[in-house]
Amino acid sequence: MSSHGKTSLVLLLLAGLIHFSPLVTAAEKPTAGPTPERDAQKILQMAEAAFKQGQRAEAVLLTDQAIAAAPTDPKGYAMRGQFFETMGDHARAIADFDQVIKRDPKAAMIYQHRGTEHFKAGNFKQSVADFDKFLELVPAQAPQHWQRGISCYYAGMFEEGRKQFELHQTVNPRDVENAAWHFLCVARATSVTKARASLIPVTGDGRVPMAEVQLLFAGKLKPEDVLKTAQAGEGSKERRNEQLFYAHLYLGLYYEALGDAAKAREHIVRAATEFKSDHYMGDVARVHAAVLKARAP
Repeated sequence: MSSHGKTSLVLLLLAGLIHFSPLVTAAEKPTAGPTPERDAQKILQMAEAAFKQGQRAEAVLLTDQAIAAAPTDPKGYAMRGQFFETMGDHARAIADFDQVIKRDPKAAMIYQHRGTEHFKAGNFKQSVADFDKFLELVPAQAPQHWQRGISCYYAGMFEEGRKQFELHQTVNPRDVENAAWHFLCVARATSVTKARASLIPVTGDGRVPMAEVQLLFAGKLKPEDVLKTAQAGEGSKERRNEQLFYAHLYLGLYYEALGDAAKAREHIVRAATEFKSDHYMGDVARVHAAVLKARAP
């Protein structure tokens, strides 16, 4: 599964993916000269440029100024929320996305962003609710939305998760991860035996060690076979790290399905720390590790 890229807010606006109610009507054409909205827009352009240059604190301060100049305009909150999202400040990102939605309840992509932030903050049911609202506004994206399936799993909505991964299979048939998450949902809802019997067949996922993960969940390989494949080869250090990240993540999830809490914790923690990855599945490992830590006596 590939994570959604951090798309520029300006590009999202130009593409029409975020709906903002117009600030002026046709009958209220702006007069020549500066207005608070125009000033705010210039400041936001400066903020985005600063953030791209790595000047994050300055970029946030500029969005503060834009919001102060035009407090009814959701764009400032949306941009600042995306900055906080990139910086890993989930609470402040959610707070800003709340303000956008308050001003524009049809801002579809903001529900998507807030849904991912709620997931990373461990608010799983809120994450599902936001993804559902996003799909209500953009229903054509339903088959693509594997993130919703993962949030359903952590929210304990295993039947909903099963349905989501079956739907995703129709547009992504070569993804072993999708089959694995489907297995996990079925195993938690029913049993490992039934999950194995209904395992989605997948071929053509060339990522190492995805073929071995598929055979592990099918009961045809052992966990050590997955690790052996992930450790093999002569690739770069980065590639080896990524292979071992996925190996430990899915070994941890597999052991959790089998009810082996100690081994599940061992592998999930290694995926989240020793072989951590900077993408959405890396966030999944970190979130899962946090869940396990909260459960620990």
